[in-house]
Amino acid sequence: MDVNWKAIIIGLVIAIILGFILGLISEDWGSTLGYFLATIYVGYSVGGDYMNGAVHGALVGVVGALIVGILAIIGLGVVLGAAGAAFGVLAIIIAMIINGIIGAIGGVIGVAISGK
Repeated sequence: MDVNWKAIIIGLVIAIILGFILGLISEDWGSTLGYFLATIYVGYSVGGDYMNGAVHGALVGVVGALIVGILAIIGLGVVLGAAGAAFGVLAIIIAMIINGIIGAIGGVIGVAISGK
């Protein structure tokens, strides 16, 4: 299986934009919904079988969580020092798992919608 990095990068941009906008509307579920919608797009655009959509969607979730987590570590490390950075690493690991699962589900839904 070849990874379509163009679709993943576009999905990341969509996830960041939708996550920010929907996060302003609903603080609880807005950013998660933004990730989910972006992974549906990625699954739709890559097509193929369900595994292909799941892998691409999960990659969007994991890479997005990694980017947001690194930015959080930088911010918390400056404000809270080593304790904030350590908390940030734990948060990255948890966010990568959760967003990877959400991304895989969204990618499968996107492939199902595309019908390819």
